[in-house]
Order: sequence, then C-alpha cells, then structure tokens
Amino acid sequence: KEALANANCSKDDIDGIAYTVGPGLVGALLVGSCIGRSLAFAWGKPAVAVHHMEGHLLAPMLEEKRPEFPFLALLISGGHTLLVQVDDIGEYTVLGESIDDAAGEAFDKTAKLLGLDYPGGPRLAKMAEHGVPGRFLFPRPMTTKPGLDFSFSGLKTFAANTIAEEGNDPQTQADIALAFQDAVIDTVAIKCKRALKQTGLKRLVVAGGVSANKSLREQLAVMMKSLQGEVFYPRNEFCTDNGAMIAYAGMQRLKAGH
Repeated sequence: KEALANANCSKDDIDGIAYTVGPGLVGALLVGSCIGRSLAFAWGKPAVAVHHMEGHLLAPMLEEKRPEFPFLALLISGGHTLLVQVDDIGEYTVLGESIDDAAGEAFDKTAKLLGLDYPGGPRLAKMAEHGVPGRFLFPRPMTTKPGLDFSFSGLKTFAANTIAEEGNDPQTQADIALAFQDAVIDTVAIKCKRALKQTGLKRLVVAGGVSANKSLREQLAVMMKSLQGEVFYPRNEFCTDNGAMIAYAGMQRLKAGH
C-alpha cells in the first residue's frame, strides 16, 4: 500500500509482479515468492520469477546513460563474482566466476580480521584511504593462469597472516587495507581486460554491491579509456540489492512473453 501510494498509482496500474527466485537466503526468498505470487493471484496479474544476478546485470538500464547490447558484465557482490557476456535480455554466457570466496565476501572477512563491523567492505575501503601505498604487496590470485575464473580465499588468508605478523596499530591496519583492496581491484581489472579482448566487446557493465567501491570505479574508468571503450554503472542505491532492478528485469521478461 505504501509503495503504491508513493508511486501515486493503484493495483489497476500494475501489469505484473516480479519476485526474486534466487540465489540468496532461503527465508527471504520464500517470503518474496509467497507474497509476489499471492498478490499476482489475488489481482489476476502474471507473476515472473527473476534470477537475482539478472537483476544486478540489468540495473544500469535504470539510468539515463545505458549500455547498448552486446556488452561484458562484471557482477561483483558479497555472494558472487561473475564475468558474463550479455548479447540481449535473457541471452547470457558466463565466461568466468569465483571458485571460492566472492570478492565482496573476501572484503567483509578481511574487514572483520581488521576489527571492522559489518558491512565490512565499505568500512575497509574507508580505512584504505589512509593507507601508505607500497608498504605491503599482496598477490594477484590466478592472474598468471589462463582463463577468467577468480579466487579470493587465498588473498584473505594472506591478509590474515599479515595482520597476525605485523601488529594492529591504526597505520598498519590502514596500510594492510589498502594493499588488500589494491590486490582485489588489480585482479578484477586484469580479468576484465582479458575478457574484453577475448570477446572483442567495448562496453563494460559493472554491478553488484562492490561496484560502489570508488577505487574500483576509478581504475576501471582508466582501463576502459585506454581500451577506447566505455564503462557503465548503476547509481549507488541500485548497486546493492534493491526492488527496482528486479522490477526492471521482470518487466523485460514479461515483454518477452515469459
């Protein structure tokens, strides 16, 4: 009722109900699917199940400056790190993914080791702003191997060992946070560049919670300029999980007759 009132519309203006089918926490998904399907049944509207990652992948379409198909998508969040070739709505090819911890999960776990509260990723990024560049050098995992898969659990272990060995004074913590963040961003940039060359694509979409990271955005912008390509992001509130991206993906699915 509140959402309809805020949008100044009624149930008669609704063409369909979209809900997140997964992946995610089963309790939240059950609530969403039960409410979504029940509303659709009661109102006589079609219901459409949306994959959580498709929502993130299409989130930049909510902006005025939106990418044209085809493009490469980097989906980078607490639960997933994926490189996807997007040829059109519903036409997706996964090129690479994390074989263990997702980038956002590694951020949160490393932040916890540094004594930071959840959500740790943004707090670690803030701490890294005070770090001294070059004091610590972390590995760039799986960048010397061919392929487009990611692995961040070893990087988290490297961070844990460095924290244990170097002490925990505020400056050292900031230096470690910066070294860790640089390693993640470098790794992601190397893989994106490799995927763009492999596919011949010139447009990169970056979405998911970690896509709000300022340093990541800056480095990918420089990289795409050097490749004479373009990078696209959703605004910050559409980087993290939100209803708008699921509604957009659901609308596109219904238009396609799904």
